[in-house]
Amino acid sequence: MNFKIIAGIMVAIIIISVVYIFNQPQDSTNTFNVTPFLIKTQGEGEPIFVRGASTIFNVYVYSEEKNIEKSTPDNPIYLEQYLYTNPDNSALYEQLGWNSGLQKTVVVVPIFTKTAYGYSGFYDYYTNQCDTRCINSIPIQYELPMGYTSSTNAIKVLSALDYPMITDIEIEKDPNILKKFDKVILLHNEYVTQKEFEAITNHPKVLYLYPNSLYAKIEYNYQNNTITLIRGHGYPNSDIKNGFDWKFDNSQLEYDFNCQEWKFYEIENGAMLNCYPESRIIKDKDLLMAIKEF
Repeated sequence: MNFKIIAGIMVAIIIISVVYIFNQPQDSTNTFNVTPFLIKTQGEGEPIFVRGASTIFNVYVYSEEKNIEKSTPDNPIYLEQYLYTNPDNSALYEQLGWNSGLQKTVVVVPIFTKTAYGYSGFYDYYTNQCDTRCINSIPIQYELPMGYTSSTNAIKVLSALDYPMITDIEIEKDPNILKKFDKVILLHNEYVTQKEFEAITNHPKVLYLYPNSLYAKIEYNYQNNTITLIRGHGYPNSDIKNGFDWKFDNSQLEYDFNCQEWKFYEIENGAMLNCYPESRIIKDKDLLMAIKEF
């Protein structure tokens, strides 16, 4: 074969190899698989713009989701809110961290807590609607939408701003996963395992965005993909509150839903918010800026 042809082939191979190498991910921080969790992006029926819900995002409800015509001021029917970015606010989103290097921060999605609040879950046991079957071997409810008790608005907002996310399950399987990140944002992760509790409380920089996190101890069964309540929330004895006897438990603050006087205060490994920000987070740019700059 002609020498020039051979040389040309070799050069082509080298170029292709270099291009391939430089197009591979250089930072393996977020190459792990994340347990699926459901964020509903569109409802059924006519979209109805919710005026005043947010000046940051466009918020809609959908007319056929939960019989909106039957909702009254005395008996309001909760409607799932759908959040969409507003193209006019692109500059603001960039100020809040969108597309500007949030890869060393991670948000922990409370999939264990979502399951605990679900149908035939822990709260049916607490309210005496079910016996101990409702706290033992409860299947993880992937199909259940993230709700108010599992920080749905925070997940929608932070997801829209491109914050990386993992779930409790990733931490339970590999507690060292949090070491990949400089900052951890905890949501209403009320129910966690012992390994998850230790991984979070040993991390040097955690933003506890919701009161009542790390409240009750559960066990996660890998083979069956289920959770079981072990200790806390009045179980197995009514005088047991925090299942880990955690000295920074701030559950008494979770009933401030308006969050009008919100502030963060420091603890040993980070900072805690003094209110439940589920309604505030979709409309308060100062809160979102504080989250980014922590």
